[in-house]
Amino acid sequence: MFNALVAKNETPKQYGELFDTVSICLSKGLGAPVGSLLLGTKEHIAKALRVRKLFGGAMRQAGYLAAAAIYALDNHIERLADDHRRAKRIGEILESCSFIKSVEPIETNIVIFYTNDTIDENDFVKKMAQKNIHFISMGDGKLRMVTHLDFTEEMLEILIIELQSF
Repeated sequence: MFNALVAKNETPKQYGELFDTVSICLSKGLGAPVGSLLLGTKEHIAKALRVRKLFGGAMRQAGYLAAAAIYALDNHIERLADDHRRAKRIGEILESCSFIKSVEPIETNIVIFYTNDTIDENDFVKKMAQKNIHFISMGDGKLRMVTHLDFTEEMLEILIIELQSF
């Protein structure tokens, strides 16, 4: 949700007014080690807690995770714009590569692109993985890459060099 908020310059309140509950992931871009939050009315949260308990879900000693979540919310929301900028730069480079058929529009930190029919996507994924560059294959030449807190400018430059020399 925070990627969408940053990309669209919107507020959590705008989204909250549209839904009964909102689930927020705190890992990846925000940098918390694990965790999500469920926000809603007391009634909705009580019902969610009951359902969680019915399925055996519970977490004890979660204070250290809460501290990491608070830190992520206090320090990492604005920096999501860096992830978006890096993703758009990757998209620009991919569009200039002869082995790329197309790149889907990039709004946040997710880059989805398609290799030409002459490229074996699995071979491409393996060769890039050997260089510690990882894509997720979605089949039929469709690949996905996500920028996040741990994806640095140096990594971006290495990725660009490898894509341009492939």
